[in-house]
Amino acid sequence: MGMPLIYAIVLVAIPLASRADQLSPKECENLGFTGLALCSDCNTFSEYVKDEELVADCLKCCTEDSDDSMSKITYSGAILEVCMRKLVFYPEIVGFIEEEKEKFPSVKVQYAFNSPPKLIMLDDDGQYKETIRVDNWKREHILQFLREKLNPASAAI
Repeated sequence: MGMPLIYAIVLVAIPLASRADQLSPKECENLGFTGLALCSDCNTFSEYVKDEELVADCLKCCTEDSDDSMSKITYSGAILEVCMRKLVFYPEIVGFIEEEKEKFPSVKVQYAFNSPPKLIMLDDDGQYKETIRVDNWKREHILQFLREKLNPASAAI
């Protein structure tokens, strides 16, 4: 009879260990994640961004998907925020702003001193819903992400 008790303890300990990997909301925000990202989004993210540490941070800050339709969350608009002085270090972001941004009328560019490049996703009321760091993203990754995550009415594809 002692054996099932040991298995029960092991089974209880496993979920606790995985929760220990979760970061606090403040830590996630400092990394550029609001904690509103779904874990399936992190998996999609990993296909485009080959930075294992960034993907691991995403997974520590994500919310488990309750079903597949949840990963289809879309937004009404976005703000691409970046520090104008740091733009020289992000040629992919510059390329997006100069050559692709007009395809997305609901995306605004906002310059904020010392801000790393990030997409701030907005709901129908223009409220901030999710923030995603895009420091290492290629232009085509930004394009694909916006095509998938912006409401069809807000992107001229």
